[in-house]
Amino acid sequence: MSDMKERNETAVSEFILLGFSSLGEKLKTFLFLVLLLTYLITTTGNVVIIFIVWVDRRLHSPMYFFIDNLSFLETWFTSVTSPKMILNFVSINQNISFYGCVILLFHLGWCLLVVMSFDRYVVICRPLQYATIMKQRLCVQLVLGSWVGSFTVISLRMVLILKLRSCGPNVINHFFCDNSPLFQLSCTDTSGVRRMDSILISSVVLSSLCLTMLSYGSIFFSILRIPTATGRQKAFSTCGSHLTALAIAYGSCIVLYARPSGNSSSDVNKGVALLNTVLYPFLNPFIYSLRNKTVKLALRETFSWSTTKLFPNL
Repeated sequence: MSDMKERNETAVSEFILLGFSSLGEKLKTFLFLVLLLTYLITTTGNVVIIFIVWVDRRLHSPMYFFIDNLSFLETWFTSVTSPKMILNFVSINQNISFYGCVILLFHLGWCLLVVMSFDRYVVICRPLQYATIMKQRLCVQLVLGSWVGSFTVISLRMVLILKLRSCGPNVINHFFCDNSPLFQLSCTDTSGVRRMDSILISSVVLSSLCLTMLSYGSIFFSILRIPTATGRQKAFSTCGSHLTALAIAYGSCIVLYARPSGNSSSDVNKGVALLNTVLYPFLNPFIYSLRNKTVKLALRETFSWSTTKLFPNL
């Protein structure tokens, strides 16, 4: 009898991602074009930032070192999640393997956002001490700590996933794999695993949010002490765009992961997930780099130099 039960509970090795299959054909076509264009702009923008920071010595500063790492992280993340989602709009085969699902869990950039907020805090609140505090060794240590911390949390979440046993059905009502829909498909008791995953992701998101808000709170009060209205307006404009991106990133993750009994397979949560997986990576290059005058100058000079080398007769 136990052998029969074992055979009936064969582990599912493939899942079907429903994505946005319930939408009408015209709307699906529209979303396909929008998401494809967004993905191309996002990856191009981040790759340009990585390249320009690498080749231009004027951008060899702590701030751009952190932005360079964030651009790499977002390029990686959006290249893992977006292509499968986009292809599912036009492909009949919407299957994804179990290990393909596991790969999609490899993203956690909250520690890096905390580091970037700390850099902004030092440059605005302690400008005279910036060069002394933000030395190269500390910057490398902060980024390395962010990557190690992120991979530690990711690895722990993966261990929780590997404890699950999915026996069917194998349909996921989402456009990418995440822990919550996989929990719902498990044929084993997931109460303890769910609790551990919720505590893990909530502690990371909420603690990093608190540290980030602490930095920006100090920045806010420092800006209020700037004597000129023009200086205050410029500083508020920069911080305002940063806070908009952070609100999208943290807000969507709190809705998806840090609330009790969240169900990331619902249609509402699919929309929220789009903010985190599509909109936030799309905004990052423009908010943190491409609007900056130094970056614009570096881009123009690099483009001009490249054009001269490639087309010397022009």
